[in-house]
Amino acid sequence: MGRNSSLQLIVCFYVLHLLTWLRVQRCHCLVPQRSIMSIGGVLDLVSLMGKQQQIGMEIAVQEFNNHLGFPKMDLKIKDSHGNSAQVIASVMDLSQSNQGLAIIGTITHNEANLASEFSDTIKNIPILSLTSSAVRPELLSPRLPHFIQVGNDINIHMQCIAAIVGEFKWKKVTIIYELNNGFSSDPGLLLSLSYSLRHVGSEIENHLAFPSLSTLSDPKTTIENELNKLKKKSNRVFLIVHSSLEIASMVCEKAKQIGLMEKGSVWIIPDEVAGLLDAVNSSVILNMQGIVGFKTHFIETSEAFTKFKFKFQRRFALEYPEEDNIHPSIFALQAYDATWAIVDAANKSSQSKFSLEQFSENILSSNFDRLSGKTLSKNGQLLQPPSFNIINVIGKSYREMAFWAPTIGFSKNIVNHKIMEINLNNDSSEVFRTIYWPGGLQLVPKGHNNEEKSLKIAIPSNGAFTQFVNVTYDQSKNETSITGFSISVFEAAVKHLPYDLHYNFVPFSGSYDEMVDQVYNKTWDAAVGDTSIVAYRYHLVDFSQPYVESGLHMVVTEQPAKSKEAWMFLDAFTKEMWLTMAAMHIFVGVVIWLIEREENADLRGFGSILWFLVTVLFYAHREPIRRPLARTVLAPWLIAIFIVTNSFIASLTSITIAQVKPSVLNIQTLKERNSPVGCDGNSFIVKHLTEALKFKPENIRKINSMSDYLAAFENKDIEAAFFVAPHAKVFLAKYSCMGLIKAGNTFRLGGFGFVFPKGSSLAADISEALLNMIESGETEQLEKNMLNEIENGNKVNCSSLESNKGKSNSSIGLQPFLVLFSICSTFAIIGFLYHMVCLLVKNVETLTSQIVVTLTQLWRIWRWTTKYFSRCCSKLQSKMMRRVSSCTEIRSAEENVTSNSQHSPVMVEFVDIVLAAHAS
Repeated sequence: MGRNSSLQLIVCFYVLHLLTWLRVQRCHCLVPQRSIMSIGGVLDLVSLMGKQQQIGMEIAVQEFNNHLGFPKMDLKIKDSHGNSAQVIASVMDLSQSNQGLAIIGTITHNEANLASEFSDTIKNIPILSLTSSAVRPELLSPRLPHFIQVGNDINIHMQCIAAIVGEFKWKKVTIIYELNNGFSSDPGLLLSLSYSLRHVGSEIENHLAFPSLSTLSDPKTTIENELNKLKKKSNRVFLIVHSSLEIASMVCEKAKQIGLMEKGSVWIIPDEVAGLLDAVNSSVILNMQGIVGFKTHFIETSEAFTKFKFKFQRRFALEYPEEDNIHPSIFALQAYDATWAIVDAANKSSQSKFSLEQFSENILSSNFDRLSGKTLSKNGQLLQPPSFNIINVIGKSYREMAFWAPTIGFSKNIVNHKIMEINLNNDSSEVFRTIYWPGGLQLVPKGHNNEEKSLKIAIPSNGAFTQFVNVTYDQSKNETSITGFSISVFEAAVKHLPYDLHYNFVPFSGSYDEMVDQVYNKTWDAAVGDTSIVAYRYHLVDFSQPYVESGLHMVVTEQPAKSKEAWMFLDAFTKEMWLTMAAMHIFVGVVIWLIEREENADLRGFGSILWFLVTVLFYAHREPIRRPLARTVLAPWLIAIFIVTNSFIASLTSITIAQVKPSVLNIQTLKERNSPVGCDGNSFIVKHLTEALKFKPENIRKINSMSDYLAAFENKDIEAAFFVAPHAKVFLAKYSCMGLIKAGNTFRLGGFGFVFPKGSSLAADISEALLNMIESGETEQLEKNMLNEIENGNKVNCSSLESNKGKSNSSIGLQPFLVLFSICSTFAIIGFLYHMVCLLVKNVETLTSQIVVTLTQLWRIWRWTTKYFSRCCSKLQSKMMRRVSSCTEIRSAEENVTSNSQHSPVMVEFVDIVLAAHAS
């Protein structure tokens, strides 16, 4: 019974299967046969990127074929193995298909153009390139009118890399790239990177190029050997600007093994690598700890992406079960969108007469939900430039640190591809979170090897002005000491650098021009000192920003000259002298006026005494002095006026003729006289005097030390000396009291700067540091300290000369005339007191009578006042007595009437109060 039931079930199953097959065949008979079209694909199926692109294309074709009303699509994919020759051959093979609509793949423009040279059919088929290319639309070959760029513009990748480098201010970088996908055939890519790096103040120091992985027999050994060469270099900022994931993972693995992934190193990976980190195994992530990279941003939260991700993971696991992590990247989305653009355009074209131009237009204008978020323009380029997520590989995966877009730079958040917060301060600490660099370092690496050799910097050891560079040797300590203003400025500038700079000063005994030539020949890494920036040196070396302004000054001896100041006569006396003399003159005049006014009618008025005060200064007074006392007061004052007047004339004369002027006014005078001039024999001034200022070489004296200039002036060996402005300041600060001054015009020069070889990035760094010092006043303070030290050290030597010079030119004070003014004031005071005593004695009787009359009148007033007061008091007393007696009588009468009354005590008390009031 059991066997019969089983047999019946099997029969029923086959019957149902037969009925189903007949129904399907009937439906096929009713539905017309769909046409079949094909899409070609050229991918590197060995790489993870190629595998993901294949799955993306297959999903798009499958989704299209599930619609019965559409033509059926067939997908033919060729494996290029990452070889350019295979790409060209595959494109030629696919273009021969009569039903081929388009070709999608990692095909560069150069590869497609080369394939078109061998096959004319390629120009009649659209090619959608998934590679990142730098080809501009206007440079596309006319043989490829339907070439469409789907991948990113690689120039934007270069800009993003440069932006990261500039954000952290690394000055030199090492670039690593793979020679495939047209990167090696387009030198403009490296030029674009170099330009972008220079824009942020950086430069490429080292290059490392690897052949395609398919061409290497032992890729790991080759990579290790090349990295060992880089290890010997000092730079530690490594930029993988273009590479497949496979090459990049090998590079990181070997770099970690040989010690290039330790603290102080920087590694940056491109979009081709960072965009695939979600799909790599843990060993790759482990080798990339601390690496910074950028990946194309796309929306992963949409419903369309969620559905695509489900299909992608299921299909990828079936076709490539050996892969551990399955996650769709931007490259799978680009391939998916490109395939859908073709099938959608084919469907539109099938509804009308087919036209290749219209088909290409339909590809560009395809209307569907693009997972990659990219829209193509009419010229085949991306209509909207991409934005990138900046990532930091840490732990088992990576963290998204910031976002970058070519139009606005770095930002913190992106919502719907719009920047929500823009970093306007360009400060990495404001945008980036804490970054874990290789070796677990959280501080920004300096980007160079701390064990690099020190720079050899030449300094002039035989300069005439040791205040700028002074080289001394201590035999007891066996040490060489190097000091000076220029040395202090350079050391301060090095402290402002964002990195450590190791250097050693090496004294150089040649001329400044020879020192510059040796920097040009790379004998020295730099030169520090009081080196002038001049044109003929500039084409040999690079100079830093001038740390002190300069010009050519002429110094000559002083020559007295007349002064033409309007109020110079007031300088003959000091202010105290003028005030004392005016007060004494007025006081003596008032005393004489008091003495003479009673008997001398000419001196009675106030105006007369004022005129007398003016005329007596010039001994031109006509008013006679009659009284001997007035003559006694006037006599010493006339002597004082005579002495003061002559002193004024002498002082004014000395001031007038003591004003100095240069002994030589200009350079033309020196040349007309054939006068000998001096300058520093090691500097450029000798050449400048002969070539620019046209001095005769035989009239130029080369002087090697600052003290020799003074001796040359004293011995009349030279009539003028030429210095650059900083040297002139030092020279005059030391010898200005010796009668030396600047004269003539100042010829402007380039200033003092530090010397570096051509193309040195250190020149730009030092220049920036010098600008910061100049703006903060640090350089000016160092210069003031130098000049103050010179003036203080020279103060004793010049004190006697300055004292004598000050005495000859100073105004006359009160001290020389103090005794004379004391005598005059004594005579005037004695005369004034004597006159007052005589005036009192002469008028004593008149004064006495006036006093008696006054006292008599006062006595009479007193007597009348006392009598009137006594009369008033007596009247008041009588009235009070009468009032008291009347009150007494009233009280006695009331006592008799109210003696028997019960209120008598109260009334008595009241009467007592009234009486007391009247009594008071």
